[in-house]
Amino acid sequence: MKTIGMLGGMSWESTASYYKAINEGVKAELGGLNSAKICLYSVNFNEIEKLQHQGKWDETALILAEAAKSVEAGGADFLVICTNTMHKVAPEIERHLSIPILHIADATANKLVIDGVKKVGLLGTRFTMEQDFYKNRLVEKFGIEVVVPEESDRTTVHNIIYEELCRGVINFDSREKYLSIVESLHEQGAEAVILGCTEIALLIQQAHTDVPLYDTTDIHAAQAVQLAISGMAI
Repeated sequence: MKTIGMLGGMSWESTASYYKAINEGVKAELGGLNSAKICLYSVNFNEIEKLQHQGKWDETALILAEAAKSVEAGGADFLVICTNTMHKVAPEIERHLSIPILHIADATANKLVIDGVKKVGLLGTRFTMEQDFYKNRLVEKFGIEVVVPEESDRTTVHNIIYEELCRGVINFDSREKYLSIVESLHEQGAEAVILGCTEIALLIQQAHTDVPLYDTTDIHAAQAVQLAISGMAI
């Protein structure tokens, strides 16, 4: 079994979901007392969040690259960055490594392609919804059309992530706001909606809506499990 490198802490709330999903996935595949071989580095999200909102992405890249090098030194065979937003600096991180990165957008897009989804809604931080690093990858590499919420809804989605979900707060009213936005994206032609922030699945799940949801945390974790136990290259 390969060792999965996890770059987490952004936030630790969703990193805990990753850890659980990966170990449950290995157990489901191999049975018995089998669990995942993991090397985890969890950063202080307070530092990262401040730099994000100051637009200092180069500084976040340096912090995460150093953390990723520690993960590689700890014996990881590949790296999982446990956050959608910080894939913005995945190329910078990758330049410091000799192990590959399992990209969260690729893992999600591969599942969308298998399921025949050609137009998808995207929820996430404002950075993920508005900047090109995530959306363009889906469009250019996989041919998937992406729609995002309108400005006021993007603000709502972003604020709930940082002010509630990253702090472990689950609010019923916020869930209803998210579900309303999901429905709006569906009305715009989205066949499904990507939960493009690893905390969103803490708030809404498939049982809450008839619109198909793609939970990037579960998808990313499941792909990591398959790579770890199959020995396949990325």
